[in-house]
Amino acid sequence: MSTHVITGAGSGIGNLIAERLAARGDRLVLIVRDAARADDLSRAFPGSVTIVADLAHPAAIADAMQHADAVPERIDSVIHAAGIVELGRVGDLPVSAWESQLAVNLTAPAELTRLLLPRVRAARGQVVFVNSGAGLTAHPQWAAYAASKHGLKALADALRGEEAEHGVRVTTVYPGRTATPMQAEVHAQEGAAYDPDRWIDPASVVTAVLTALDLPRDAVISDLTVRPGPR
Repeated sequence: MSTHVITGAGSGIGNLIAERLAARGDRLVLIVRDAARADDLSRAFPGSVTIVADLAHPAAIADAMQHADAVPERIDSVIHAAGIVELGRVGDLPVSAWESQLAVNLTAPAELTRLLLPRVRAARGQVVFVNSGAGLTAHPQWAAYAASKHGLKALADALRGEEAEHGVRVTTVYPGRTATPMQAEVHAQEGAAYDPDRWIDPASVVTAVLTALDLPRDAVISDLTVRPGPR
């Protein structure tokens, strides 16, 4: 039985990853933002461990993990699937929009990874970053979000080189637009009608993530781009 730490398990891609891993009997450690969400996910995933740590406040994650006695000493994967987005032109975005997206999308994954690395090394495990197409290309009104995701790519690339000697694999998955609640929010911010059938099914992204996790140990999928297919 493998053990996986997952952020963003409350909805979208993270939720489906948790469902797929739980269905095959793996153990889940779920990072949640508050006690109410912890109760919801404990009911949804019986036997899972929930840790309340608000990713919007990365400096508080260490204290939350220090009191998490139920975290195993060996962790097979850390899957960073949480994220937030706030669109806007560079000339209009307030400092708070930059700070919040960088905190949740970049600084929190870096800090959580740092805290869990000894356990991941013990299992010769894997760190998976669910990034975005915005982590490769920045478009107008996406500056702050894209900056956080470009930074996440840099984090993954550096981590991959640093942890190879410990047998830790690092994978970044770059989904294009995917039919999740976040995508509905993006369309609302863009003032556009939302048609989920135009975009990637979240289950397809999850299949890509699990392919990277299940790859035999002689190889690693370092970077994987998932784009909407032809209709």
